Amino acid sequence: MNTQDDIPRPFSEKIRRGELMQADCPSREVLKHMTSRWGVLVLVVLLGGTHRFSELRRKIGGVSEKMLSQTLQGLESDGLVHRLSRPIVPPYVEYTLTPLGNAAATKVEAMVDWIEDNLHEIMQFRRENAVAERI
Repeated sequence: MNTQDDIPRPFSEKIRRGELMQADCPSREVLKHMTSRWGVLVLVVLLGGTHRFSELRRKIGGVSEKMLSQTLQGLESDGLVHRLSRPIVPPYVEYTLTPLGNAAATKVEAMVDWIEDNLHEIMQFRRENAVAERI
């Protein structure tokens, strides 16, 4: 039997209840992992399929080994990324999205697509704002 409490509520309704806005809400840590600069890029790259660490690093320009490793660990701890280590020499580690990660990455990809679609307008605003600040 379904009750009103069983129905998932949209974020806009939850914000009014304040769960995510509470300092101790565990969803904040997941949000940090998913929406960090590197977290977003890892999720989007892994939508394309399984990648080795070195492949991820090559595809994500500017990320250090340390930051990529920390990002992958965070996403893995949230159940979004699966790490498979093959016991061979040299070590062979693959990363892939879990079903949960795939669902999250699809949402994040929509945000990335929006940014790319609106980048010209955003950059124009920045240029105009920079000129206005110099006057």
